[in-house]
Amino acid sequence: MEYLPMIVFAILLIGMVGFFTRNIRRMIRNVKLGREVDRSDNKGERWAQTARIALGQSKMVRRPIAGILHFVVYVGFVIINIEVLEIIIDGLTGQHRIFAPFLGGLYDVLIATFEILAFLVLATVIIFWIRRNVMNIRRFLARELKGWPKNDANYILYFEVVLMLLFLTMNAADLAIQQGVAAGQFTSEAATHYVQAGSFPISSWITPLFDGMSFDTLHLIERACWWAHIVGILIFLNYLYWSKHLHIMLAFPNVYFAKLTPKGQFTNMEAVTAEVKLMMDPNADPFAAPDPVAADEEPASLGASDIFDLNQVQLLNAYTCTECGRCTAECPANITGKKLSPRKIMMDTRDRLEDVGEIINKKGKFEDDGKKLLNDYISVEELWACTTCNACVEACPIGIDPLSIIMDMRRYLVLENSAAPTELNVTMSNIENNGAPWPYNQQDRLNWANEL
Repeated sequence: MEYLPMIVFAILLIGMVGFFTRNIRRMIRNVKLGREVDRSDNKGERWAQTARIALGQSKMVRRPIAGILHFVVYVGFVIINIEVLEIIIDGLTGQHRIFAPFLGGLYDVLIATFEILAFLVLATVIIFWIRRNVMNIRRFLARELKGWPKNDANYILYFEVVLMLLFLTMNAADLAIQQGVAAGQFTSEAATHYVQAGSFPISSWITPLFDGMSFDTLHLIERACWWAHIVGILIFLNYLYWSKHLHIMLAFPNVYFAKLTPKGQFTNMEAVTAEVKLMMDPNADPFAAPDPVAADEEPASLGASDIFDLNQVQLLNAYTCTECGRCTAECPANITGKKLSPRKIMMDTRDRLEDVGEIINKKGKFEDDGKKLLNDYISVEELWACTTCNACVEACPIGIDPLSIIMDMRRYLVLENSAAPTELNVTMSNIENNGAPWPYNQQDRLNWANEL
């Protein structure tokens, strides 16, 4: 019976981490459904960008209130995980505060830091909840946030409140036991297992609530909070896959693989570029027999109609999206009442990716379900509302590029379906016939000068 808690904890830990690993492997498989893209260039610049944006949160603080609040939660999450490491080792070895003998006085500083951060995270999360549910902030009221996205954001906040309260209550009960041992009130072997270690600036305010309680009661409270805290963290870990908070892990690779080219520079399509080069080559034979190997390959789609036509970084973007809405808040089309929301573009792409992944999970491979990202998830109206101003790309705090998806889907509409808006068709016809977007013959271009 002495080893039963350690065995149960080990089984729980292995099972939860295994389930998490399985889901992450599925996510990686889904991302690889996209086209390969080479983002291995300029490694130094990419690492610098990752340190500045993902680690340093440089784009988050452009909105000072939300940025500072997020920074508090971010720092708290990173540093408090050191305590989680100790909890895991304690659970596997049956020890209690195993780091204390090795760290000495530094351990007291660490525990005090954890507690202060836990309190700050608790206060910050409450403010976040008020901002999302009480204050009428426009970017949190959009139609794409109705239902699950809104609930998901709140569930995460509730998770964090409960985890921080459990952590502080666990420490408060631990402190009460330590004080009882020091005063000679608790003398059993189980009580002396609680080593005299740690500094508790926050939970010491909770400890008086436990005055007069027996060791057995305090031990039950401390153990219950310990188990609930670590099990809650493992549940939170596995919940991330279905949550917008997957960006906790994906923000770093997403920023690393983000485009380094100027924001206004669009990528050229390889198929179109090859065709133009063929036309410009005076030595090319347009009647030459096609390459038999290339002839057997399925021709590349011009643009994108489904997730298979997007590249892997675009699909990684979809999984990384935090649904914060900064992109939509800056979008001039959305501000003027158009249907377009860059945030919804990313959410729809992820939804389609997950639906395709679920088919693969069930059948072992993808079988056409009669749906496409274009029309079934993202409407043509949304795509043509975009002004290609890059405001969404500039606003995103973790380097997501909704515009690239919009442009690839527009290319498909124009090049594969010839389905451009009337205004654009007229402009392209004028360019083809007149060499300019205006409906004037080239010979008439200088007629305006006759009046001077």
